[in-house]
Amino acid sequence: MNIPRRVLARAAAFAFTVCFCLTGCKSKDAQGATGSPPFMSAAASAPPQPAGDEAPPADKTGGFDGKRAFAHVAKLVGFGPRPSGSPAIAQMQSYILSELSSYGCTADTDAFNAQTPVGSVAMKNILVKIPGDKPGIILLGTHYDTKKLDNFVGADDGASSTAVMLELARVLCPQHASHPVWIAFFDGEEAVREWTETDSRYGSRQMSAKLAMSGDLPKIKEFLLADMVGSRDLRFKRDANSTAALTDLVWTTARNLGYSAVFVNDDMSVEDDHLPFLKRGVPSVDIINMDIMGSYWHTPQDTLDKVSAKSLAITGHVLLETVKQLQSK
Repeated sequence: MNIPRRVLARAAAFAFTVCFCLTGCKSKDAQGATGSPPFMSAAASAPPQPAGDEAPPADKTGGFDGKRAFAHVAKLVGFGPRPSGSPAIAQMQSYILSELSSYGCTADTDAFNAQTPVGSVAMKNILVKIPGDKPGIILLGTHYDTKKLDNFVGADDGASSTAVMLELARVLCPQHASHPVWIAFFDGEEAVREWTETDSRYGSRQMSAKLAMSGDLPKIKEFLLADMVGSRDLRFKRDANSTAALTDLVWTTARNLGYSAVFVNDDMSVEDDHLPFLKRGVPSVDIINMDIMGSYWHTPQDTLDKVSAKSLAITGHVLLETVKQLQSK
């Protein structure tokens, strides 16, 4: 099934407009030796998970804590809508950087002005760099912005994958790896007006170009992208645009971990933050649940109740184990 994201974006936008007219209507523990991690207040205020959606214990998912990840989603949603250039996304950037610092991560920021259909918009990419002994960088990534829509808080589309990457950073930053692991938080994935080659993926286009200029891009041997990974009915299809061998590795890893019902063998085609890297020769895979399109995607209904701590844990477990597989090569 071929479903370019820009086509679906137009369809979803139309559907939302119709709905509106008729109804009005994305080791050093964070807590250190003593105290609580900065986001535990969010965990305390997050609603309990329905039966069956609870995260498994972290020792069953490679150290990835789905409950912590869900607390991040709750915190991020609490900032409200977070489109690029907004005061709310500035709060989110501070939160991400504060969390990364508490884990002992080294993070670089790249503030830039993107030229959009509505003029120049301030954006910021964040890049965690975990050193390794051997050449060949393993890059993980997510976008953290939300589309500029009224009352759209993007619990799944924006917050879920950002929460997974924060929890991965907590687990991976204290580790001594054979290959370096970088974790990218992209701003500006969403279209400002309508999804096109130039009105979308501002952050990933900026980062891939900057890494190409610095000479670091050829050092990246794989790129694992996550987007919309928190749905209670999680189902990842294989993206035809992604690198086949890397997709095979992720899906085989998921099957070996017992998640074949989540990582299914149906095909689709996605335009996402992996394409700027693919176009520059970086093997890349997009792990994305497209089934939310036609449901709550890009509507005010993309709220915290749509996200499952169990789904976050599954995604994080597969990513951690895939990184481990890549580290052994």
